[in-house]
Amino acid sequence: MNALHFNIAAVERETGLSKDVLRMWERRYGFPLPDRDTNGERLYPAAQLDRLRLIKRLMDQGHRPGKLIAASNEELAQLAPRHAEYRQTSFTDSTGELAELLALIKQHDAPGYQQAMQQRLARQGFQHFVQDIVAPLTEHVGEAWENGSFEVFEEHLFTELTKRLLRQAIATLPGGSRSPRIVLTTVPDEQHVLGLLMVEGLFALEGAECIPLGTQMPLREISRAAVAHQADIVALSFSTAFPRRQISGVLEQLRQMLPTSIALWIGGQGAAGHSTSEDFRVLHSLDDALYSLAKWRENSK
Repeated sequence: MNALHFNIAAVERETGLSKDVLRMWERRYGFPLPDRDTNGERLYPAAQLDRLRLIKRLMDQGHRPGKLIAASNEELAQLAPRHAEYRQTSFTDSTGELAELLALIKQHDAPGYQQAMQQRLARQGFQHFVQDIVAPLTEHVGEAWENGSFEVFEEHLFTELTKRLLRQAIATLPGGSRSPRIVLTTVPDEQHVLGLLMVEGLFALEGAECIPLGTQMPLREISRAAVAHQADIVALSFSTAFPRRQISGVLEQLRQMLPTSIALWIGGQGAAGHSTSEDFRVLHSLDDALYSLAKWRENSK
């Protein structure tokens, strides 16, 4: 990969579009149309990478890929405008505390952001820190990325620094054999982990034994892990980047694989359009996650 071209692995990583999708679009639509290196490997110009990022963003908002690929750059820009005036005042609607933290990310001040977050964690305690700082901050960053006021690398900086902080804090929480046992993960093509870390910390703080599997676990492996760990609950996180129309099918498949004794819970902004059913429980907020944990204990007595 050089300054002007990106290999297919880099494009997959930067856009969230799989290699198979990129190759299929190339055959079906004639876009993207990469160059080739001396070994015949695909190299994508920076302009194509930028267009693919925008197409993926619009797909996540419900637009069909075929129409997006056929659209001109001007038509795509109209669907996802980047207002200069918004970029200058993007955080004025946030509270002063959140605006300060967002500004540190925009200033690319990683040490300043870490120090400010650690101070708030020490002052507020883990639960209030997660619910009052990390959760709304994550929502603001997601909105800023959607409307273009956050660059991709800035969103990644926020995510990596916040993941590091949450993992460090979770490591200090009491461990050992506790109840219930909860497997936490995401399904394939769901890369976002912050929601999992937030709820893992809150569950652990409330005395649950959490088994974190990271992201993008195959459904069969989720089921096998749940059985191996004698889990009581499997908790999945869905972000808005995950195609909503696929969630029901994924949950149906996983529910069939899991023993009936293991509860299935889902949360995250991507799960917002779903309702609790006989097959799974929807956690509509972090407060709802704690309430659901208390109800599970009450019903298990």
